[in-house]
Amino acid sequence: MLSHLLIKNYALIDQLELSPDVELNIVTGETGAGKSIILGALGLLLGNRADTRVLYHLDQKCVIEGTFDVSGYFIEQLFEEEELDYSTSCVVRREISPSGKSRAFVNDTPVNLETLRRVTSQLMDIHSQHDSVQLGSNEYQLQIVDTYAQDEALLRTYNVDYQDYRTKRNALEKLRADASAMRKEFDYNNFLYRELAKAQLQPDEQESLEGELNVLENAEEIREKLQLAFEYLDNPEQSVVSLLKGAVGTLASVGKLSGQYATLQERAQSALIELRDLADEISTEQDSIDTDESRAETVRERLNTIYQLQKKHSAASVEELLAIQTDLQQKVSKVENLDEEITAAEHAASEARSRLMQSADVLSQARRAVLPEIEREISGLLHDLGMPNASLRIEAESGKPSPTGIDTVTFLFSANKGIKPQQLKNVASGGEFSRLMMAIKYILASKRSLPTIIFDEIDTGVSGEIAIRMGNMMKDMAHSHQIIAITHLPQIAAQGSRHYFVYKDHSADKTVSRIRQLSFDERVMEIAQMIGGKNPSANTVKNAREILKQGKAAAVAK
Repeated sequence: MLSHLLIKNYALIDQLELSPDVELNIVTGETGAGKSIILGALGLLLGNRADTRVLYHLDQKCVIEGTFDVSGYFIEQLFEEEELDYSTSCVVRREISPSGKSRAFVNDTPVNLETLRRVTSQLMDIHSQHDSVQLGSNEYQLQIVDTYAQDEALLRTYNVDYQDYRTKRNALEKLRADASAMRKEFDYNNFLYRELAKAQLQPDEQESLEGELNVLENAEEIREKLQLAFEYLDNPEQSVVSLLKGAVGTLASVGKLSGQYATLQERAQSALIELRDLADEISTEQDSIDTDESRAETVRERLNTIYQLQKKHSAASVEELLAIQTDLQQKVSKVENLDEEITAAEHAASEARSRLMQSADVLSQARRAVLPEIEREISGLLHDLGMPNASLRIEAESGKPSPTGIDTVTFLFSANKGIKPQQLKNVASGGEFSRLMMAIKYILASKRSLPTIIFDEIDTGVSGEIAIRMGNMMKDMAHSHQIIAITHLPQIAAQGSRHYFVYKDHSADKTVSRIRQLSFDERVMEIAQMIGGKNPSANTVKNAREILKQGKAAAVAK
């Protein structure tokens, strides 16, 4: 239940705090005093969107904070699923900065609006006049049936199967669409792949072949240069080797005289050995130079094949061509295996649909099983609310699977004897809608473990004895739920365990909405004014006192 509400800097509210009673709380006040503003603030806790137009002081942030006692409502699993800290005292806060940025918190943990809605939908239910409009929609009527049937587990199972079926069906449709496109490209892709595969490309072969061709095309010049280099090193008449050999002999003769010169002789000898080795290697390289034009032509043809393939595929290297070849191979292979893939996808989608339809049938049976009970209970309550000839019939039709199942339910209503029930949007007046909605909320209250229910003028269009009965129903609901009721009817206001009065304070430069709890005598005067206007007579005040005492006596008796 809502144990404490704080509203700061919202609309006409500078700061407001409220600690409602655990049972039936009545909120009254003149039209425009700010009752709807409080509902708007609570709507922010339910995840409604807002902007800076809600700020009372434009340079300060707006804060809406609700503290809920959730002990005994078994919602720990929800907090675990959302990775939130659980406490029997749950604090939900919404902040709106002057810049328009909105933030939400659950137990001081930042959450997005989706998580906020999921949590607070388990804490609070606000009935507004908009709900009466919604009542005419098939979607809302189906929600009523689901709540009464308490089929959340079945609906979750169905949703899992529905999403699984949609995923597999979409995968099948995409595969079929891709197959059509791939089959059109198959011949071309297959040709390209075969062409690349036939080329038997090898990594790094382009660089190797380009180097080999460069040697083959310049063989004569290379041989001549190598010959010249060899002669410089080891010509029998005069060469570097012969000159260095003389230097070694000369140093050998002086090396006997000093160890220092012997070291020089050793270094010269090492250089002589290295030069002879170099000359031998140059000679070997010269002998290996081949002027094989046939090999050169073979290499040119191979490189030409590589260059043409690179140009054709806009590739810069053999490695890129090999990557393209692999990709083409996969595309060709996929088309060749398409029939098997499509068959497997069709089988998976078929199995998913079978599971979906089984879940849908179970859910549908659970819904249809409670329809007679809903009709009977609501009709009985409508009789109690002064509509003895009212009748409600619920029709159910099966159709294609949708996110909510295969069922479409339609509430058919007649308020008068001998009049065939018709769709709600065509037949119900304001007062009839109010009583019908009250009956629906009443029967659903026993089906939901919901801490707080808020009624915003659900008594529109009713009065007299019917208002008393409606108040009694609210009081009855308040034994298992915290009820907050905004009302204009004295018969309902008298039933509350606590009464709050909303008013506008014009004492400062800027009008502000305030709320205060009324004492017994203040309640008497408020109810008297609700009955007889701003200046009620003594009899009206007396009547108000009696109504209030009767309400308190009834509460004690229960």
